[in-house]
Amino acid sequence: MKNLINTVITKQKAFFKSRNTFDVTKRKNYLIELRKEIRKNESEIEHALFKDLGKSEGESYLTEIHFVYAELKIAINNIEKWAKRKSVRSSLLNFPSSDYIIAQPFGNTLHISPWNYPFQLSIAPLIGAIAAGNTVVLKPSEYSKNTSIILEKIVSNVFEDELVKVLLGGPELAKELLNHQWDYIFFTGSVNVGKIVAKKAAVNLTPTTLELGGKNPCIVDETASIKVTAKRIVWGKFINCGQTCIAPDFLIVNKRIKQKLTLEIINQIKILYGKNPQKSDSYGRIISNKHIKFLSSLLKDQKIIYGGKVDVKLKYFEPTLVEISSFKSDLMEQEIFGPILPIYGYDNFDEIDQIIYKYKNPLALYIFTKNRSFGEKFLRKYSFGGGAINDTVVHIINDRLPFGGIGNSGMGKYHGESTFKTFSHFKPYISKPLWIDIPLRYPPFKNKIKLLKKALKLIQ
Repeated sequence: MKNLINTVITKQKAFFKSRNTFDVTKRKNYLIELRKEIRKNESEIEHALFKDLGKSEGESYLTEIHFVYAELKIAINNIEKWAKRKSVRSSLLNFPSSDYIIAQPFGNTLHISPWNYPFQLSIAPLIGAIAAGNTVVLKPSEYSKNTSIILEKIVSNVFEDELVKVLLGGPELAKELLNHQWDYIFFTGSVNVGKIVAKKAAVNLTPTTLELGGKNPCIVDETASIKVTAKRIVWGKFINCGQTCIAPDFLIVNKRIKQKLTLEIINQIKILYGKNPQKSDSYGRIISNKHIKFLSSLLKDQKIIYGGKVDVKLKYFEPTLVEISSFKSDLMEQEIFGPILPIYGYDNFDEIDQIIYKYKNPLALYIFTKNRSFGEKFLRKYSFGGGAINDTVVHIINDRLPFGGIGNSGMGKYHGESTFKTFSHFKPYISKPLWIDIPLRYPPFKNKIKLLKKALKLIQ
């Protein structure tokens, strides 16, 4: 394994050093070929996602394949504009000069992707890295092994190993990769592993994007529309069987509507997934027995008001609602990342304030209310990665909105142009003629201090 890693890294460093990645037309052509290869393998991708996570064809296309197509389209259509040298206004002190910013690739990048959206979260960052002119070593998750295999096939059919290489393996491979010096590291996964990645990156002061997670609050006030609210919460929470980093982690519901909303949530679960979700072709599966065991442990001593059935052999975990009266339990101390939805009833907004500050910097925050101005004021008050008023999860769809966490939920952002910016260093420089050299900036200053101050005040 060590020999393979060393060989790949050596080749990619030489490839980047030779400036093979600097031709913007070549970058664009690679992305066009990547799109063709994905189209050619759509059915295989969908089959792999079904085997790994029980994803239906519709869910696979909507949340993984289409998302990647959208990222490819915006990159292919805009890469020349993004990479073009930009002229900026000169400073008076530098007169005369021409001032520019150029987008330069970092170089050799390492990507470690997760298992919950194994295709989308592997390819989307890669698109931006290639568009910006970097090389990539991609280490996908060992849990989503079927998708990892198809990823390797697609990538190897499009890119030379010197440009992009997929390496398959478990934690030992990731540890070995992190022992090497990279020009950029992009990691998506858990907070605990994210801390390890950050510590390794810090040794060489390597810039890093960390896309992590957290306990995402979802607040429902007494003015919210019960039916629409319930439907959107159920969709956002139970898509991909709850294994979504920006899914609502728990509900905080006004006590006046708590019972009505809970009953409607149960009703919407039945409408979307049937009375027995295990028979639904739209309801996914848990990634592994290890994760089922973890989720089951969270239900210990909890008041289950709906669901709770588990079939370990079939990796099935029923949509489950839990009524909570306290935040002091394993269920409320860590990210759930599964189809368990705790529901808490509040009396006043002072309670909400305390709860949100307890779960500082979540990756997402949602509020359902008919008072739009209040909703906007509420979202402006707190620090979080991204969110929505009267919906869940859907803010991720707009490529014009950057996606990323803050604090414990991550650092850095991507999607659309933001991905290109993430993998680019924007290098400034100026160009000055030699035929004129204004003496004002040079010492001694004694006889020109008044003139210097006057000139400086003009640009303050």
